[in-house]
Amino acid sequence: MIRLPLAILSSARMAGLLLAASATTATAQTATPAAPEAGRLHAADQTFIAEGTQAVATQRDAARIATSRSTDRDVKAFAERVSADNARISDSLRAASPRGVDVPKNDPDSAVLASINNLRGAEFDRTYIEQVALAGEQKALSAFQAEIASGRDPQLKDAARKALPTIQEHYAMAQELAKRKHLPAAAQ
Repeated sequence: MIRLPLAILSSARMAGLLLAASATTATAQTATPAAPEAGRLHAADQTFIAEGTQAVATQRDAARIATSRSTDRDVKAFAERVSADNARISDSLRAASPRGVDVPKNDPDSAVLASINNLRGAEFDRTYIEQVALAGEQKALSAFQAEIASGRDPQLKDAARKALPTIQEHYAMAQELAKRKHLPAAAQ
C-alpha cells in the first residue's frame, strides 16, 4: 500500500470537485438558454408593446410641447394632465413586460411631433387638438383595447386594463376640448 502525504490527497480531492462542478455548470448553461420566454412573446403582445408604448410616448412628448407652445389655458391644462398620466402609464408598461423583453422607453411618432413642433398660438392649438389629442388618443385606445381582447401575457393585459380608463378619460376630455374650441370631435 502506497501512502501519500495528506496535502496531495487534499489537492486531488479539490481538483476532482472543481472538475465536477465546472462540468455540471457547462451542462446547465448549454441545456437552458437565458430568458427562454423572452423571444416567444405572442404576436398580439409584441404589437401592443410596439404600438401602445409609441402611442403613449407620442402623447406624452406632444403634451410637453403643448405646455410651452399653446396660448390656450384649456389646451395647456389638458396637456399637463396627459403628460403626467402617460408618464405613469409608460412606467407601468415597462414594469409589466416580461423579463428579457425590451420595451422602448421613448419611441414617439416623430411625424406627429414634427407636425406640431413649429406651430404657435391658435394654429398650434387646432393642430394639437385634431392630430394629437383626438387622433392620438384614439390610436392609444385601439392599442390598449386590442391587448385586452387578444393579448396573452397576463401582466401586459392587466397593465392595459388598468390604463384603459385613463386613456378613455383623455379621449373624452379631448372631445370636450374640441367641442369648446368649435372643432369637429372624432366619433367614439
